[in-house]
Amino acid sequence: MFRKILIANRGEIACRVMRTAHRLGAATVAVYSEADANAMHVAMADEAVLIGPPPVQESYLLMDRIIEAAKRTRAEAIHPGYGFLSENAAFAEACAAAGIVFIGPPASAIRAMGEKAAAKALMVAAQVPVVPGYHGDDQDDAVLTRAADDIGYPVLIKAVMGGGGKGMRQVNEAGKFAAALKGARREGLSSFGDDKVLVEKYLERPRHIEIQVFADQQGEVVHLFERDCSVQRRHQKVLEEAPAPGMSASMRRAMGDAAVAAAKAIGYVGAGTVEFIADVSADSNNGLSEDAFYFMEMNTRLQVEHPVTEMITGQDLVEWQLRVAAGEPLPLSQDELTINGHAVEARIYSENPQKKFLPATGTLHRLRSPAEGPHVRVDTGVREGDEVSMFYDPMIAKLIVWDRDRPSALRRLVDALERYEIAGVITNVNFLAAVAAHPAFADGDLETGFIDKYRDDLVPPPGPIPDLALALACLDLLLARQGNTAPADPHSPWGKVDGWRLNDRGHDELCFVGGDEAEIVVKVHYPGSGGFLLDLPGGEMPANGEIDDGGTLWADLDGLRVSAAVVHDGDKVTILSGGRAYRIERVDRMALRDVDIEAGGKVIAPLPGKIVQVQVEAGATVKKGDALLTLEAMKMEHTITAPRDAVIATIPFGAGEQVAEGAELVMFVAEGD
Repeated sequence: MFRKILIANRGEIACRVMRTAHRLGAATVAVYSEADANAMHVAMADEAVLIGPPPVQESYLLMDRIIEAAKRTRAEAIHPGYGFLSENAAFAEACAAAGIVFIGPPASAIRAMGEKAAAKALMVAAQVPVVPGYHGDDQDDAVLTRAADDIGYPVLIKAVMGGGGKGMRQVNEAGKFAAALKGARREGLSSFGDDKVLVEKYLERPRHIEIQVFADQQGEVVHLFERDCSVQRRHQKVLEEAPAPGMSASMRRAMGDAAVAAAKAIGYVGAGTVEFIADVSADSNNGLSEDAFYFMEMNTRLQVEHPVTEMITGQDLVEWQLRVAAGEPLPLSQDELTINGHAVEARIYSENPQKKFLPATGTLHRLRSPAEGPHVRVDTGVREGDEVSMFYDPMIAKLIVWDRDRPSALRRLVDALERYEIAGVITNVNFLAAVAAHPAFADGDLETGFIDKYRDDLVPPPGPIPDLALALACLDLLLARQGNTAPADPHSPWGKVDGWRLNDRGHDELCFVGGDEAEIVVKVHYPGSGGFLLDLPGGEMPANGEIDDGGTLWADLDGLRVSAAVVHDGDKVTILSGGRAYRIERVDRMALRDVDIEAGGKVIAPLPGKIVQVQVEAGATVKKGDALLTLEAMKMEHTITAPRDAVIATIPFGAGEQVAEGAELVMFVAEGD
């Protein structure tokens, strides 16, 4: 076993690798950018080396600096995690040239599977089924267009070096192929340095099922069963589980054999995942038919969702990686591997489901996870007080639950999500709970279009703030006011905060904006018996309670005892209770407010990022929904469209420029001008 390992990554996966390394007695080295100087993975490591400014191109993607950091700290091996340099063949070769073990497959295997068109050809030769499509070297627009026409729409354009949904475009009709091709090429070049694409038939009702494989340096290859990763948004996974619902023993054997054959065909070593797509269009049994699954790609690294495999097999896959990289044989044979129970992983992101899952930035003012134990595991790389920045992936944590069967595991998942408390950023926790509790998900009726199919159920439009949440926000403010205004003389009338009025029933008014953005006024009365009487939109409610030393509000609302966390960020208030997060803003009517005098209207940046393309120019007439510009943020491209019919007045930014959240991107000519 290695004495010291450098982890060439950050965040959750760096912390994950360090935990296993420390358990095995190996020292660890972190690398970090200037933005990550106080990050969790830096604090966990035995040593840490600064490698550059925040942008990944100037830090985490610089091979020379990472290898120099390994030499400087005398690390014997480098674990690349996932993303960044994990599937970079040149990095694997550079490690070998420097006499450092790369904890991953050989460069030849990375290259074989990294170029998707060539990988498909290899799989055909290995008799692994593949999706019909064009994987040729001729990248002329006309050739690709004819290929799409021959395959038949809908088709999927994919960057050959792509992954994580980047460089991928679904095209439903011929007239939109050219624009989609241009976007996929641009994103592929930006993310992977290669604008080559392939075109494949888009399956209408696919399930995404992948097989975890492992190979040692002695030539032995096993699989550790399957994971279902069908629930996705923007072609990126958000919920994964193992084993796959509805999987028969015969199909598991067929897919496992195909995955092992794929690994053997390229001389694989280490942890890898062979991803398949199962066509469920014509099958009533959740689509799992032995003759209707196809090779999609192979990820030559550890996957984000590997914990669900660990939970059902009882194995530590990072430990397997370290042992195999050190030359040891696989810890177990295929016959010794078994499935025990069911596990589900939910990826908790800082993102806004109401706005097409756009990533969100901010400070984690409150971060409390459910208690961990045999049934619940939390993998994270952030702590309360940390910032979710524009530079890196917005994942906050992975919540993994296990139980004896799938229904029990789903109940645990919903319960654990309800116990999560996150304030300071918008998250997808409520959305994940809605997916886990959805009847179709419970029935195992899965497909990659699951979210779009049930969007109205999973992402309902914003509604009014419930009386319960308003009552908790008011009670927290009132109790804090009482605690902060206690006078030196308890009998002094100047210290009272009971809304006293001459010849009137004393009351205060608290004003908020939230939900549907309408102003909410809550009258607060002060009964002589103590506590408060809140005049809410739904009627009067007696309220009383206390705030404990940990900041938790314990409230008695008309006889209902509930707990909540109420987090303040200026005038913004987040109420966390019963697994729900409600965000409102307190309105201080005595405060001066800026007045918006932009009569012509404008489009503002929904998040910070870089302008990669401007599709319109000043003076142009646009229709509602027309593309205005493309913003790259958090490793994804986001198309900004016109909110209404308008004429463009000015566009302050050009391609390549960085913009802050809220920046005015496009100004419209005022109506009547």
